Amino acid sequence: MSGRDGEFRFNRRQFGLATSAAGLALSMPGYLRPAFAAGEDSAAVIAGKVSGLIIHNAKLGVMETPLTLLRQHKHTPKEILYSRFHFPHEGEAAWYDTIKAPDFPDWTITIDGLVARPRTVKAADLAGMEQVKRVSVLQCAGNGRAFYAAKQKVAGGQWHNGGMGNIEWEGVPFRPFLEAQKLLVSSGAKWITAHGWDHPATPEGSSFAKSYHIDDPALDNAILALKMNGEPIPAAHGGPVRLIIPGYYGNMNVKQINTILFEAEQSPSVYQSMGYRMPLVPVEPGKFGANDYTLTNSVPTYGHKIKSAIFSPLPEDKPGAGAVEITGVAFNDGRGPITRVEVSSDGGKTWTDAEIEAPESPWAWYHWKAKGTLAKGENTLISRATDSLGRSQPLDGLVWWNPRGYEWNGADHVKVTV
Repeated sequence: MSGRDGEFRFNRRQFGLATSAAGLALSMPGYLRPAFAAGEDSAAVIAGKVSGLIIHNAKLGVMETPLTLLRQHKHTPKEILYSRFHFPHEGEAAWYDTIKAPDFPDWTITIDGLVARPRTVKAADLAGMEQVKRVSVLQCAGNGRAFYAAKQKVAGGQWHNGGMGNIEWEGVPFRPFLEAQKLLVSSGAKWITAHGWDHPATPEGSSFAKSYHIDDPALDNAILALKMNGEPIPAAHGGPVRLIIPGYYGNMNVKQINTILFEAEQSPSVYQSMGYRMPLVPVEPGKFGANDYTLTNSVPTYGHKIKSAIFSPLPEDKPGAGAVEITGVAFNDGRGPITRVEVSSDGGKTWTDAEIEAPESPWAWYHWKAKGTLAKGENTLISRATDSLGRSQPLDGLVWWNPRGYEWNGADHVKVTV
């Protein structure tokens, strides 16, 4: 990229991998001012977004999509797609505070580390290579965090189910791209680490980097994406180039990628070593804290846990009593097809199997619909998905409570009053 990109890339390589809890605190939402007060306009937070998105943190541009908007589109438009920045979008970073495509014709990606032949590739070069499409769900690892409050509220944006979208990405197949560079990778390289352009607010903060085992099968479907829903990727969603790994949580799909490193160990970045991790076994409030994660007792938020969400009826639909069609979506990490969605309209007393539409890809939304009956008063609708590998949503998602509030996948519950 231009001098600006080079400047920050090397600054972050020098001091941006601090692994202390203090470094994490400096770059996490709690350090910054809270979300706008109720009534503030999401269109004023990120240029080009529609009004009416649910703001969790205006300073960081964190907002989710109301389901009444999300359910209207096959592919989620950039104007309504949820947003999650990790560093303030101001000063030198203000350029990515928009859904316009960034105009950086000289954007470069450096490939280095345990390789004999480091390479630098321009985005313009990527545009001239073979392009493939991947339709996949993009979902914040914190999507559903608010539901954990039924056990104990955890810090961070209190997301419901709107921190997701179904997106068509287009770009260069990742593994073939790396192989074509003839890097002569060392046998000691066990991890691939992706760095993005964005950088912490202070020199002490940890830069954003994510690592993947070099043999991770998910990388077989990964792409260096240049387009989102047929257009250049907006700055707010990772343009000009974003690493897309279908079936993986959004944080693993590194935005504004500009460095790829082959390394013997995974990155010491706080966002790899402590943040965005799930305990290997269930933990309890007060016995496992937000800074207790280690490389041995937890795992990064890689593939999506199986999940479903009810799209209709919602409380704001004000449905009437009697027969009703219940609709929604389900998805997982793409390792096995979703084979069943069970739906209840009476709080789990009785269940019916939904009719499931074939998805566009293994990683996309599975749309489903089922018949139900609403009685006068309050009704609890529930949906629960199962896949061919036998993975199913727990009826009580609180079993996976964790102090950072990640990977909620409890059976979806919606209360509607008739």
